[in-house]
Amino acid sequence: MPIKIPADLPAFDVLSREGVMVMSDNRAATQDIRPLQIGLLNLMPKKIQTETQFARLIGATPLQIDLTLIRMTEHESKNTSAEHMEAFYRPFEEIKHRKFDGLIITGAPIEHMPFQDVTYWDELCQVFDWTQTNVQSTLGVCWGGMAMIHYFHGVGKHLLDHKAFGCFRHNNLEPASPFLRGFSDDFVIPVSRWTEMRQSEIDQVAGLTTLLGSDDVGPCLVEDPAHRALYIFNHFEYDRGTLKEEYDRDVEAGKPINVPGNYYPNDDPSRAPLNRWRSHAHLLYGNWLNEIYQSTPFNLDDIGT
Repeated sequence: MPIKIPADLPAFDVLSREGVMVMSDNRAATQDIRPLQIGLLNLMPKKIQTETQFARLIGATPLQIDLTLIRMTEHESKNTSAEHMEAFYRPFEEIKHRKFDGLIITGAPIEHMPFQDVTYWDELCQVFDWTQTNVQSTLGVCWGGMAMIHYFHGVGKHLLDHKAFGCFRHNNLEPASPFLRGFSDDFVIPVSRWTEMRQSEIDQVAGLTTLLGSDDVGPCLVEDPAHRALYIFNHFEYDRGTLKEEYDRDVEAGKPINVPGNYYPNDDPSRAPLNRWRSHAHLLYGNWLNEIYQSTPFNLDDIGT
C-alpha cells in the first residue's frame, strides 16, 4: 500500500521515479480504508531533503500512510522557501488538537547548545507532553531522540572531542524485539554527530532497553515503553550521498572534518560511496509501522485514553 502525500510535494515525483508507491489525495479518497496518520516534525534546515528521506522509508510498507508535515510554530526556516513551508507544513499550534498513530521528530544541527538554550525548547517540551495523550508511538531521531530521552529521563548528552562521522558497525542487542524483525546480527548505520549518549547513564533508568549499539559510537536505538517511544541517535534515513554532502560542505568551508569512516571505498573521497544500510533502514521503519498498526485503536479519538 502507498503513502499519501500531496501530488505537488517534491517528494512525490522523486519517490515515484524510484518505484515507491505514492498516492494523491484524490486517489486515497476512493479507498475504503483508514490510513495510518503519521506526523513528521521536521527540525532539519534542508526540509525537502529530510521529508523525502523519511517519506521513502515509511512509504515502503504494505500500509497506507497519511503523512502530515509539522513545524515549530514560531521558528522560521532559513534554508527552505516560505512558499514551500506555507504550502506543505502545519505549525504545531494548528495541529495539536489532532491525534496521530505515529510521530517522527527529526534531528537538528544544534548539538553544541544546551537543550534549554534552543529557541523553541519550551514548545518542543509541549510536543513531548502532547505525544503522551495524542500519539500512539513516537520516534525521536538523532538530536530529537536525545532531546526526548533527556526530557523524560534526565539522560544527558556529552560533547565529543571529534565528530562521530561515517558508517559504523552496530550490534543487534535484542534479536527478539519486534522492532528488529529480520535484522542481521551486525550491520552499518550512518553516524553524523558531535555528541553522544552514554550507555552507563541509560542503564541507570528503569524501563529503558537499548536495542542497537556500537562498540565505536555507543548506544543507537533505545526503547521506552512507558512513553511509547523509540530513540535512535544515528541516521538510517540518510541517502547514499548525505554524508558526502556534509563532508564536501565542511571541506569547502575550511572546517576541520575527518573523512567519514568506512563510507567511501578504501576511504577514498574521490570514489562514489555505496549505500550499505538501506535494507535495515526499511526493516526498522517497516517494523515500527507494523507495531503501530497492531496496537493503535481504529478510532483515532481513543489514542491516549
